[in-house]
Amino acid sequence: MIIRIVRMHFTEAGVEEFLEIFDRNKDAIRNFPGCLHLQLLKDSEDGYCYTTLSHWDGPQSLENYRKSELFGKVWGRVKTLFSERTQAFSLEKFIEL
Repeated sequence: MIIRIVRMHFTEAGVEEFLEIFDRNKDAIRNFPGCLHLQLLKDSEDGYCYTTLSHWDGPQSLENYRKSELFGKVWGRVKTLFSERTQAFSLEKFIEL
């Protein structure tokens, strides 16, 4: 399983549009082949910072999503709303207690 974390900082004006885009597309992303989990987190101290947390059944499923028309449509618009560069990480479970 691959865990993908994407931390995004938005402009003040961009937050509302991002939330609308996320709401419109969350079901399609959750139902994309290989997506096991999708969650949107809001920073507790910065109201313009959001993080997506998604679980994928493997690296190929994540790559298929990143090459999909859905991703192109969503990310193409969302990336114009950022106030600074995003941070993205792909992780694998290592030790679970």
